Amino acid sequence: MSTYTAINLVKRPQGGPITSDIFEVVQKPMPTVKPGELLVKQNYMSLDPAMFGWMQPETDSYIPPVNLGDVMRSSGVGEVVESNHPDFKAGDRVMGMMGWQEYFVSEGKGLNKIDAPLPDEAILSVFALPGLTATQGLFNVGKPKAGETIIVTGAAGSVGSIVGQLAKADGLHVIGVVGSDEKADWIVNELGFDSAINYKTADLAAELDKLAPQGIDLFFENTAGPIQNLIVDRMNPHGRVMVCGLIADYSKQTPAPGPSWMNILKRRITVQGFTMPDHYGEVPSLLEKLTPYVLQGKIKHRAHVLEGLESSIDGLNLFFSGGNKGKLMVKL
Repeated sequence: MSTYTAINLVKRPQGGPITSDIFEVVQKPMPTVKPGELLVKQNYMSLDPAMFGWMQPETDSYIPPVNLGDVMRSSGVGEVVESNHPDFKAGDRVMGMMGWQEYFVSEGKGLNKIDAPLPDEAILSVFALPGLTATQGLFNVGKPKAGETIIVTGAAGSVGSIVGQLAKADGLHVIGVVGSDEKADWIVNELGFDSAINYKTADLAAELDKLAPQGIDLFFENTAGPIQNLIVDRMNPHGRVMVCGLIADYSKQTPAPGPSWMNILKRRITVQGFTMPDHYGEVPSLLEKLTPYVLQGKIKHRAHVLEGLESSIDGLNLFFSGGNKGKLMVKL
């Protein structure tokens, strides 16, 4: 093989659904592996809502934007096929930021070896970005206590589903917000959430009053949307809001107004945004925290797998439609 396929970002999205013209599919020559480098064949590539932010031109965000003409940013799981690096050998399984491409040359920074005897699909669904994000946000930001009530938006997604299961395993009362009855059934009857709200069909205020009569202590926010203000209105004193994502606002030129600060003041609510690039140095400790839950069978997952690198372009729009079921990824 003399070439491999990659997808570059060549235009900025203008809001709304992602269109194919903002990307360019290219063939690149297979690289020469220099001293201190390794070559990884990527097997599974993650699609994540954060990508919508990475494609924007803003330079004041938590991570620099993807430059036009560069390979689109993403995390993935792969196998080392050639190594001139002392810490990696051919055959090692690794995960890290590899981009929208079939092969990836690295100096080793940011790559983590995979030792768990699980298939790539499970690794990307649980131990990669979704599980790390869920663990950091729930435990290190939210600081949950047994007996508290937590509500998770985007609860059937890759991060939200893990957050709810971790919280349930630690004795919290868990409410999930989802976009379909099928997803509601899944998180309650398969994952063990105490209850679910379909935000597309429910009377949101009435459902929140019924399901959280004692108020809400923790709010893990993945989506934004009209339910956001209603949740904050029902939070208890000293409640904590973990802001992980705002998918409903990513395609808007002007985000929707947020909750009233009056409630935040009166109830002494802590609101903290967090992003994983700030915590990559903590990956070993996060995995140490997460792994026992997984090995004890307390974390279930499901993957929504697309076939072929180019399926990633249209696949991103599943986040807007809510059509993804579980962790969205591409099999290469």
